[in-house]
Amino acid sequence: MMTIRTLSVTIVLVMLSLGFSFASARAAPEAQNIVSNVSTLNPLLSNMLTIVNTIGDYNFATADLTTLVDPSSTSAQHYGPYASGTADSGTCGNNWADDTFQRHFTIFNKAGSVVVVEQFRDGSFLTPSTATPPPPDTNQSPGACNTSPGPFGNGGTVAPGVTGGLRGYFIIPIPTGVSQTSMDPHCDAVTMMSPPAEDCFTSTFMNSHFLTCSYPSDTGCHVTTFLFTYEAADQGLIERTWKNASPDRGGNNGDIRST
Repeated sequence: MMTIRTLSVTIVLVMLSLGFSFASARAAPEAQNIVSNVSTLNPLLSNMLTIVNTIGDYNFATADLTTLVDPSSTSAQHYGPYASGTADSGTCGNNWADDTFQRHFTIFNKAGSVVVVEQFRDGSFLTPSTATPPPPDTNQSPGACNTSPGPFGNGGTVAPGVTGGLRGYFIIPIPTGVSQTSMDPHCDAVTMMSPPAEDCFTSTFMNSHFLTCSYPSDTGCHVTTFLFTYEAADQGLIERTWKNASPDRGGNNGDIRST
């Protein structure tokens, strides 16, 4: 894993009232937690996107985000890490790999506006997925159906035993009227448990620290911006980098592909 140097940036508040349309992901850890939405930027959400653009997606996925806001105007609470793992869905709909990573959540509050950033750090993937349903005999690569129709897309497949690294993030603005109900350090603030005693998912943290959040819900809490990057060494691959991202982060690109 790369060593991240301490980052310092001047935070520029961008006051926007423009609406952005965000499409649902077809491939990501916990892709079922991504919902389509039209979101209006508030100053805090705009601030988060400015930080992403300033330090870059890689650093935003791995840095200590509490150091990147002005503490005199914006509070930042860090939770985690929580050791986690999920199946990873591809654009053809199959679970192409199993992921493991450390979840980190940071809750930002500025003048009553709240944004949660979930980071997926120290991640790795291994093909094929062991989840149910199992992958097909020819495991479609994650990007096989990105620009080509299913069920087989462009014919891209990924061999068993391929491994690599991953990192990524979710940005989740909290709707007006939803308040933080707990500052418990566990992933599940209701049961007061974390891995390995209890599995940790995005929904676990969100719905136990914001009891009326209803994550994932188009009218409640939901992801509006996301990005995941997967990288693998040679292993006979013909493509070794896959980016799965919301349209505002450039959309999907590349693949992890053996054939």
